[in-house]
Amino acid sequence: MVILLGARASAPPVRTISSADDVVRRGVSGEERSYDRLLGGLLADGFDERSCRSRYQSVLYRRRPGRRPAAYLVSKLRQQEALQRQCGPGTAAYAHALEQLRSGKSGGDMAGSQECKYLVSISYRGLGNRILATASAFLYAVLTGRALLVDPSNEMGELFCEPFPGTTWLLPPSGFPLASYTNFSVATAESYGNMLRNNVIRTDAAAAAGDVPPPAFSYVHLDHDATEQDKLFFCDEDQRALRRIPWLVMRTDNYIVPGLFLVAGFRAELGRMFPEPDTAFHHAARYLFHPSNHVWGLVARYHDAYLAAAARRVGIQVRVFGSQPDSPALLEQITRCAQRERLLPELLAAAGDDDDGDPVAPPKSRRRKTTTAVLVTSLKSWYSEQLKGMYWERAAAGGEAVSVQQPSHEEFQRSGARSHDAKAWAEVYLLSLTDALVTTAWSTFGYVAQGLAGERPWVMYRPDNETHVPDPPCGRDVSMEPCFHAPPFYDCRLKRGADTGEIVPQVQHCIDMSWGLKIVHQG
Repeated sequence: MVILLGARASAPPVRTISSADDVVRRGVSGEERSYDRLLGGLLADGFDERSCRSRYQSVLYRRRPGRRPAAYLVSKLRQQEALQRQCGPGTAAYAHALEQLRSGKSGGDMAGSQECKYLVSISYRGLGNRILATASAFLYAVLTGRALLVDPSNEMGELFCEPFPGTTWLLPPSGFPLASYTNFSVATAESYGNMLRNNVIRTDAAAAAGDVPPPAFSYVHLDHDATEQDKLFFCDEDQRALRRIPWLVMRTDNYIVPGLFLVAGFRAELGRMFPEPDTAFHHAARYLFHPSNHVWGLVARYHDAYLAAAARRVGIQVRVFGSQPDSPALLEQITRCAQRERLLPELLAAAGDDDDGDPVAPPKSRRRKTTTAVLVTSLKSWYSEQLKGMYWERAAAGGEAVSVQQPSHEEFQRSGARSHDAKAWAEVYLLSLTDALVTTAWSTFGYVAQGLAGERPWVMYRPDNETHVPDPPCGRDVSMEPCFHAPPFYDCRLKRGADTGEIVPQVQHCIDMSWGLKIVHQG
């Protein structure tokens, strides 16, 4: 296993950043560049930088500033932070809400109440799924005025810094009355779909008028195996019913935000928060997910050693789905894509020939070459080794110098393993620092990297079989948003099955999964 190629294990030195919003860093070529440390107001000022170095330092590592948040979104984030402090663990409101949950009481009609309401997001499956699920829960919490509490399972507290000032977003492990909430499933009696089916929750006029008391909590099951009743979550009348329930527990392994755009009651608010709809995950991810100091050390050391000096940085994210982990066909697809889109240079036909025609000329007599650093992330090392060998054994057209690096190769996914997840999170973040990104279809790992980067990737299409190379091998994604893999296929207004990629202009089908939904910006 190669980890950071001999980099020191100690944390990076603290970079001093002024209290002003703009900071300046001298680049590799000596020029000074200005950065907005608060990302246009997206981030709140006042955190202790030593407790989370990445929060304000990561902007220094990005060559692109990212999209600027709308002023309305900034105001909504400040309101959510105040709500989190008012309702979070350790407050009187939280203690009162726990007591109501423990007693099975709903606290009356919560739609008109000033009491705190909560959304608990269950953390499970791979790192990419957890990040997409948490971002989805957060945006839903902001839309519905709920305090977000994240299940601390799977090292959520070790991988990420706290996003909300003055409080915690982690659900305290002790004292929560729903002791088995992490085991909730599609069969749980308290799931919203099952409660609808059994008339425990109703969406008729009597329920809307408050004549039917809501339950103390409901479990929202939006996993890949969600039923049609579960997916009624994306209908307005069902949202009105859910609004009255003080505690919601949500499980999903998907990015459900495209479905929120299908809810007519949310559409205007989402439009004010995201005038560019395809920035929803970009802003949520940059606000929420700051690598912990340990993970940030991995990112900063690797970046400074292998990426910082390169004129161009290309990220290639390789996810192998088939039974052939070392696939020549997939390698060919990677190289065809990267060279066809001019992300990597073509190779000269004859080994040993370079663009000067003099492979042994002394370095001082040769003109300065363009340098490209290629960052490969994969569970397997075979693909990066093959790419490295290609650009070592044969010269690149135009005399470009290409280096290929891979931080780690774990061989097998070990979700929930601390060291594995820390390296995976570091690699996702490093991918987001590249100038151009090639991702694998269907991969949540790639979705997170492109959203953090704020760039549309080139997506390698999934082949029909393991020996076939698609033609074309890849395509530029229609937006930087993740794909919702298990969307509803139901028109809530017409109350019948429908193609939900054709209902609103902000949502269309994904290029890597024909039935999935993706948020786009058509302005």
